Amino acid sequence: MSGDKRNGWIDELRREIESAGGENGIERQHEAGKLTARERIEYLVDEGSFRELDAAAVHECHDLGMQEKKYLTDAVVTGYGLVGGRRVCVAAQDFTVLGGSLGHRHAEKICKVMDLAVKTGCPYIGLNDSGGARIQEGVSALGGYGDIFFRGVVTSGVVPMITAIMGPCACGAAYSAAINDFVLIVKNTGKLFVTGPQVIKAVTGEEIDAEELGGAATHNSISGVAQFAAEDDRHCLDLIRALLGYMPSNNLETAPFADTGDDPERADSDLDALVPDDPKKAYDMREVISRVTDRDSFFEVQRHFAGNIIIGFCRMGGHVMGVVANQPAVSAGCLDINSSVKAARFVRTCDAFNIPILTFADVPGFLPGAAQEHGGIIRHGAKLLYAYCEATVPKITVITRKGYGGAYIVMGSRHAGADMVFGWPTAEIAVMGAEGAVNVIYRKEISDCGSEQEKAEKRKELIAEYTEKFASPKIAAQKGYIDELIKPSETRARVISAFAMTRNKREHRPGKRHGNIPL
Repeated sequence: MSGDKRNGWIDELRREIESAGGENGIERQHEAGKLTARERIEYLVDEGSFRELDAAAVHECHDLGMQEKKYLTDAVVTGYGLVGGRRVCVAAQDFTVLGGSLGHRHAEKICKVMDLAVKTGCPYIGLNDSGGARIQEGVSALGGYGDIFFRGVVTSGVVPMITAIMGPCACGAAYSAAINDFVLIVKNTGKLFVTGPQVIKAVTGEEIDAEELGGAATHNSISGVAQFAAEDDRHCLDLIRALLGYMPSNNLETAPFADTGDDPERADSDLDALVPDDPKKAYDMREVISRVTDRDSFFEVQRHFAGNIIIGFCRMGGHVMGVVANQPAVSAGCLDINSSVKAARFVRTCDAFNIPILTFADVPGFLPGAAQEHGGIIRHGAKLLYAYCEATVPKITVITRKGYGGAYIVMGSRHAGADMVFGWPTAEIAVMGAEGAVNVIYRKEISDCGSEQEKAEKRKELIAEYTEKFASPKIAAQKGYIDELIKPSETRARVISAFAMTRNKREHRPGKRHGNIPL
């Protein structure tokens, strides 16, 4: 038998695999504004680099007519390839085959490629587009989800895990996404929820459409489940490629260096006048971040959720750093429940993957109010405190203005383990703002003044005195809480130098199974 005849069935098998969803299924996918699973992988990975695994897999269900509905791949395309020359493992659910539904064999394929990611130390990327658990397989489908959840927990903190919601993702599948490090949702087509609109209406009588219930806008701005909202499939995959550029392949490596061509010693005189003289006036912290970091390198994460704090990745002298910054332009930069959880999650992600943390602090305190207290601001605020104290990567903090009360400690202070702390001339560190402190401490002395004008003048005098004596950054520097008082224009050079000094730091903690973060 000739080689052509011996190998011919391989070519035929490959054609059958690639056309598993049929022309009609592919057409319906495109009409819905979605790429197919294979098109998504082809767009994501470097050209010609993808190698498929378990392509000939089929389910083993013989009930409810499923013996007549056996398709190669079993509704998920798995394998490995390169993104920017770096190895990744991918699982892309194929909605054109059995609605992308998850059965036992389908789940086995995903678990197998997740295991491969851990063994080889490369990121895992899941492209979700599924009708959910395959009802015909009953408990076997549920068991499959359970196996994926377990793998997700084991994989967490070992290699980066990224999930893109590019179609429906309901019930148990939602938790596999939530376990991942980053979640992206495509607008209009991506849907993520535990119980769908029909179930909600049947149980509670509430009417809500799928987009409002679990679409990109909802999970990016209200629930905080997702970190990115994509315009379409290609934009989503572009975001994944960009995100991977800031992540190491695993927890034993560092994030890839990239020469940005930006001078490490660059000074920016505009920073010297950026913070207003009036402490009640806001400014945009993104302006600070963009001027201090390598040009055009800031990659913001979770931009639409908890706008009073900013998180994201940047480069400083070509090296990747995670940025956490209060945003005075939103709620005066106060910490609340959502911002605390948002920042805590990001700090822990950076620490898990050897990414140093750069903090810009301007925080007047925790947001007051019964809603915050009853909602658990103590517990949630403690998550951020715990995350900073737990992190052993290099931690560098710049206090640009306010650092009041417990919120000062929480925002990457020396007491929370910062390796280097810099203070701008506008920095104020105190138990509370000078005005509030004076109103408490000197209430009787002010009230004893005669006219309202005299009271105002006395209050102004006492505020200046209190600020100089208790809130001046010189006091914190004298006590060693600030390592150096610097001009804002010097920030970039100082931070890069501090990072170079602390890059190889070693920090040993007591041995334990794990800490008990206040979840």
